[in-house]
Amino acid sequence: MAQENKTLWGIHGGKTGDADSIFLKSKCIALGWDKMPDLSTLGGDREVFKAKIQEAYPDKKPGAIPNNAGQLYRFIHEVKIGDLVIYPSKMDRQIHIGEVEGEYYYSNKSGGSYPHRLKVKWLKAFPRTRFAQGALYEIGSALSFFQVKNYADEFLGALSGEQLTKRVEEDETVSLVAEDIETTAEDFILKTLAQELKGHPFEEFVAHLLGTMGYWTRGVPKGADGGVDIVATKDELGVEPPIIKVQVKSTEGSVGNPEVTALYGNVDQNEFGLLFTLGSFTSQAKVFARNKTNLRLIDGPELVKMVLNHYEDFNSKYKGLIPLKRVYVPEPQPEND
Repeated sequence: MAQENKTLWGIHGGKTGDADSIFLKSKCIALGWDKMPDLSTLGGDREVFKAKIQEAYPDKKPGAIPNNAGQLYRFIHEVKIGDLVIYPSKMDRQIHIGEVEGEYYYSNKSGGSYPHRLKVKWLKAFPRTRFAQGALYEIGSALSFFQVKNYADEFLGALSGEQLTKRVEEDETVSLVAEDIETTAEDFILKTLAQELKGHPFEEFVAHLLGTMGYWTRGVPKGADGGVDIVATKDELGVEPPIIKVQVKSTEGSVGNPEVTALYGNVDQNEFGLLFTLGSFTSQAKVFARNKTNLRLIDGPELVKMVLNHYEDFNSKYKGLIPLKRVYVPEPQPEND
């Protein structure tokens, strides 16, 4: 079978050296889920896999069940002899590429760790620096077992001896990776806020965010707000200007001109108006605000930037709601004419 026609699979081990010992020394790839029985006894129905996952791991979140079941199903029913596997080892920092040699088998020889296995012949190992940043990002998938598609040609090329290594400044995938990471973080933050903080809880979040920026805030009683949810000031007593009147919309859709003009109607000449939304603003609303020096509209993406800029000052409640880790992302160098 020609290499270019083979399916490529990626697999991850744990953070310890167990995976290296099992994968490389035992010449196999393997998955955990040690509470699951021999997968060959479950047949070919995906729903059976889901039911078994739920039975074996009753505390799993509902969204994780089809994800876990899908990985196990593909491992036994979709991987074929002759397919290629890519294993990025965290211990030796090498990218190992092998070929599947045998059908699925169940083994609990290592005390139940990684019992679901496929026999593999390891072909070659390469340093991580051999591959483009985009290729490394693809095999850094959050899944334990996945298909490699976008950069399959690069891994196949390495296996056939092609010299594809590029200088860092020539690696156009660096910017793609950075953009993808930023987009993933933005989507995660907005989705979390939209799902967990509808209505008044979102107002409390915005008030907390403003507090991390050095503002004192107070909520406005419902029914008497006139389009204002929060009043923010720079002094603790809230009597010194400037006074900022804030309206908060937890909608994910577009906020239109009526909501913007309603807020601005409650903003005096020496005050400022802010309107936060998880979604976006219509073009009419943007045009209206553009001509007002004391009115600002903050949409979802801009809100995310504010969250990231002030995240370190969030309290434990909101850090727990939006768990983030600081990472450094390669910054693409500008092209020279």
